[in-house]
Amino acid sequence: MGKLFDLEASGYFYTRLQNPTNDIVASKLCEMEGGYAAMLTSSGQAANFFAVFNICQAGDHFIASSSIYGGTYNLFGVSMKKMGIECTFVDQDLPLEELQKFVKPNTKCIFGETVTNPTCTVLDFDKFSKLAHNNGIPLIVDNTFATPVNCRPIEFGVDIVTHSTTKYIDGHASSVGGAIIDSGNFDWMAHADKFPGLTTPDDSYHGITYATKFGKAAYITKATAQLMRDFGSIQAPQNAYYINIGLESLHVRMERHCKNALKVAKFLNENEKVAWVHYSDLETDKYHDLQQKYLPKGSCGVLCFGIKGGREQSIKFMDSLNLITIVTHVADAKTCLLHPASHTHRQLTDEQLMEAGVAPDLIRLSVGLEDADDLIEDIKQALDKI
Repeated sequence: MGKLFDLEASGYFYTRLQNPTNDIVASKLCEMEGGYAAMLTSSGQAANFFAVFNICQAGDHFIASSSIYGGTYNLFGVSMKKMGIECTFVDQDLPLEELQKFVKPNTKCIFGETVTNPTCTVLDFDKFSKLAHNNGIPLIVDNTFATPVNCRPIEFGVDIVTHSTTKYIDGHASSVGGAIIDSGNFDWMAHADKFPGLTTPDDSYHGITYATKFGKAAYITKATAQLMRDFGSIQAPQNAYYINIGLESLHVRMERHCKNALKVAKFLNENEKVAWVHYSDLETDKYHDLQQKYLPKGSCGVLCFGIKGGREQSIKFMDSLNLITIVTHVADAKTCLLHPASHTHRQLTDEQLMEAGVAPDLIRLSVGLEDADDLIEDIKQALDKI
């Protein structure tokens, strides 16, 4: 037991630090992503917090895409700011030389999403991995929407991958969870002055230096031994069990999600009552080239669109749906719809919505596993009532 608490041996002694069910699921996700080590967390939000906080402390700075999920945006821009960690949000479409201007001497990492929620843009891995590695810092990417079935960011230079396993990986709204997968590729000792938490002795473990003692497993070992020990955001093993079931059908489900979403997107794109559609799998989409480069099998089942007439018409459209469910959840077996302006962001004015990167007419549609023709018929009859 003493050796376990000193990190001198591996074994099971307390679920907050290690659990056999969690470990086997984490190892599966690690293999699927092509990583070196992985851990599960209680939620995707906890995964993103741990991923950044594991290498940042008070006085540090990091960069994130401004298009990321609103909950993560708030975590980085408000809550972590209170901890003395500054985040600069950037337009991910800026050229590399413009993005370089945001890097500071105390910048410790860069964060983005493979496919953004809810705006459905695609991150240029090559550009951001160059930005990160040119400055001796890791690139962290949330791969929730794409899943490792459709995209393996590590193959494109990403160092650390996160997931909200609550979404497609679970796939059936049965459990909340998150995951962090480390590629093991970033050389912490080569940039030792930037990452003292990994490259200098940890007094709480008798002076262990993670990067030298654990090598490629240093990042995940530190996140488990320090952050999970102190913050306790462990994934319940029962939830890991549900995720394990979800993983068995993930490759089949993702193919169907993408096939259905593309069919629905094409219908919406041709409907005169629809103002615009964002779905990178469409050949006309701004991000189609990036989708073909990084997600050739398909991006995901989530798309967004706007209805002519704005907020009021969007509400009328939603009220007329019969099959599609209006819920906050996304990336599920059933088709889910959300209108941020009248739901999650309803306290904001149209001007504030635009500042947050969420158009007042934006509707996020997470296309499920139902028959695509049934979904199109439901959308069509609802549009006809506008």
